[in-house]
Amino acid sequence: MNLVVLQNWLDNASFAILFLTMLVYWVGAAFPNLPYLAALGTAGMAIANLCMATLLGARWIEAGYFPLSNLYESLFFLTWGITAVHLIAENNSRSRLVGVVTAPVAMAIAAFATLTLPSEMQLSEPLVPALKSNWLMMHVSVMMLSYAALMVGSLLAIAFLIVTRGQNIQLQGSSVGTGGYRSNGYRLHKVTELISQPPTPPVENNGFTRNERNNNGNGNASTAVLNLVTAPESQVIASVESLSPQRLSLAETLDNISYRVIGLGFPLLTIGIIAGGVWANEAWGSYWSWDPKETWALITWLVFAAYLHSRITRGWQGRRPAILAAAGFVVVWVCYLGVNLLGKGLHSYGWFF
Repeated sequence: MNLVVLQNWLDNASFAILFLTMLVYWVGAAFPNLPYLAALGTAGMAIANLCMATLLGARWIEAGYFPLSNLYESLFFLTWGITAVHLIAENNSRSRLVGVVTAPVAMAIAAFATLTLPSEMQLSEPLVPALKSNWLMMHVSVMMLSYAALMVGSLLAIAFLIVTRGQNIQLQGSSVGTGGYRSNGYRLHKVTELISQPPTPPVENNGFTRNERNNNGNGNASTAVLNLVTAPESQVIASVESLSPQRLSLAETLDNISYRVIGLGFPLLTIGIIAGGVWANEAWGSYWSWDPKETWALITWLVFAAYLHSRITRGWQGRRPAILAAAGFVVVWVCYLGVNLLGKGLHSYGWFF
């Protein structure tokens, strides 16, 4: 079987498997009680990952260089990275919800590479002189893996905003840092201001505690526990729009996974930029030249540095860092693909590379 036939079979198989996997995850999200769907979704992602790894490996053997020389190979490497990060995140979170957002994006990228790119852009060609270096694998592969991780983390942040309807909720969890998830003694809730004091202990008065009197007057104690915060009388608490316990638990899971995945992608991005600077000095005699690609890589780094800084140092959690991550999703795509549409700069070797 020659390379072209194998390539056509593997890229079409990857697209078909990812499409079916996307449907499995969506049906599983709509009907969570159906058995075996979670295992089917994970298996589909693993098989698609293996198909793309085989495709890239075959091109590597046939061409004699790491398969990141054109847009076709780059898109499939990115999709392979997204499925790999998905499997890591899903295994650590034990949640099928990761696939609800990652599977359609991976499928769309594979569809674009397989069905949209002309056949001449899918063929392996000899490397241009500037790319004949070991840095091709050491720099570009790390950058692509960082893009994959940052995209997955950003997608989960967007899903968090959708689940919480953009509300500012206080979360409890196990994020690293002085910010992250701060437990102030209350359950999951949404308030107009953050209350840092611990809950006021019940005070006896005429045989009833203050909390008991409040619950009896409200007439719905369970709703009060979930949606309101009991605070000292000197504090004014605004009423909140209720979110179900399931949505709150889901929001906590998405926020936690997003934070951890972005925490994986950011060091890879940093290493990739440093490696790119060393390669640039070797090839062009300068570590940094403010090429459009370099400039947008720096912008991407600054956006996600701000995200991690806001969580670890400033103590942000929930909606505000999720908005930063959502903006980062757009910035990553501009850095990866948008800059190359211009066909300008030291990183552009021909149209659309």
